[in-house]
Order: sequence, then structure tokens, then C-alpha cells
Amino acid sequence: MTEILVFDFVVVLLIFLRVAAMFFAAPVFGHNAIPPIVKMSLSILLAYIIFLTIDKSKISVNLNLAALVVYSLREIITGLIMGFVLNFVFWGVSFAGSLIGYDMGLMFAEVLNPFEENNNNVIGEVLFFTTVMIFILINGHHYIITGVAASFNAIPIAKYTVNEPLIRLLIKYSFAVFTIAVKIASPILVSFFLVHLAEGIIARVIPNIQIFYVSQPLKIGLGVVMMTSLIPFYVFAIKNLLQSYEYSLLEIVKSMGT
Repeated sequence: MTEILVFDFVVVLLIFLRVAAMFFAAPVFGHNAIPPIVKMSLSILLAYIIFLTIDKSKISVNLNLAALVVYSLREIITGLIMGFVLNFVFWGVSFAGSLIGYDMGLMFAEVLNPFEENNNNVIGEVLFFTTVMIFILINGHHYIITGVAASFNAIPIAKYTVNEPLIRLLIKYSFAVFTIAVKIASPILVSFFLVHLAEGIIARVIPNIQIFYVSQPLKIGLGVVMMTSLIPFYVFAIKNLLQSYEYSLLEIVKSMGT
């Protein structure tokens, strides 16, 4: 009886470590505005629910201390990887906003990002928090909970190992940050390229004109107008990106289970 209780406790603990690691690394859930006690309580509750639903007959763990340390590290790494992948869309959109802001001449217009605890370009912050709002509206937090629950079917407890498919996917999603940034920022960046081209022509035709003093207000105004007109496009694009990452999370889980 004692061995069964110890085994059940170890299984619940390992489930908790994976769930908690994912919550602390995932977007929105990992925000410092959510008290650690809330994250821990939610992790414990979800870990217990998962414990009641999984097939414990397929779980095989060694109960000595050294093995438990290795198992714990594996579960923490598994959770961190799954939570880390979900941030790629947010980073890509924020990077796109930074590119737009720098081209608008707002290089030094920075504000504090409370999610990442660093300073970021003001346009990047606008797009970042737009992404957070869309993420909540499309029930993105459900993706996280569903993904971590499904991971226990694909990745048995204490069985995760680093493999080539996982490394390939992580590299692919890392490059996706730049792809997302280019897709989001390209309409405005192309417009500013034409503005810079016009600046060069005017500077050659009228050498005495202070072209940068004249064009700077124009670029800021053009950027604001274009961003306002492109809001429906941004909402549609960001929504599709976030929804596609539900599949990406499941893809990561499957690769970790191979």
C-alpha cells in the first residue's frame, strides 16, 4: 500500500512539474501580473485532473533519488519547450512593430513591456498587446491547457529525450519569428521605401532643402494612417497565426514523443 501511495505521489509530482513549467514559460500565463500562487494552484489542480485521466499502468519509474532528479529535469524541460514555442508569434509580431517604428523615426520612443520586463518600441508594444487581446478572444489559453494535457499521451512521463525532429522544428519556428515580422511589417515598409526613394530624388533636385526635417512628420503621419487602415489585416493575420500555432504545439508534442 505504501509503495502504491509513493508511486502515485511521484507521478502527480512529475505531472505537476511539466504543467507548471509550461505555464511559467507560456504567453499570458507566464506574465508576472498573475501571482505565482495562482499559477501553482492552477498547475496542481490540472496535474491532479490529468493524473485521474491517464493510464497509470503504462508508467514505469524508478523510485531512487538519482532517477527522480533526472525524471524531474526531463519533465521541466518538456514543459519549458512547449511553453517557449507558443511565444514565437508574440515575438514575431513585436519585432514587426519595432521595424515599423524605426522606419517611422520612432527609434527612441520606447515604453516598458511588463510581459517581458524590458523596453520596446512603442509600435511594437501596440502590436504585442493587440496579439495578447486576440489570443484571449480566440481562447488561446484553451490551446495551452489542451496541449499540455494531450502531451501526456504522446510523451509518457519520464520518457522524453532530445531528438532530431524536435531540433528541426525548433529551428524552423525560430526562423518563423523573422518570417512573421516581414509578413506583418511589409505593407508599411514598402510604403516607406517609396518615401525614402522620393527623399533621395528631392534631395538631388533641390540640394538646399532640409529633406529630413520635412519628411519626418510626413513619415510619422503616413505610418499612423497606414497602421489605422491596416487594422483589419493585422487582426486577421494575427488571428490566423495564433490559430496555426495550435497545430504547431501538437506538432512539437508529437516530435518529442518519437
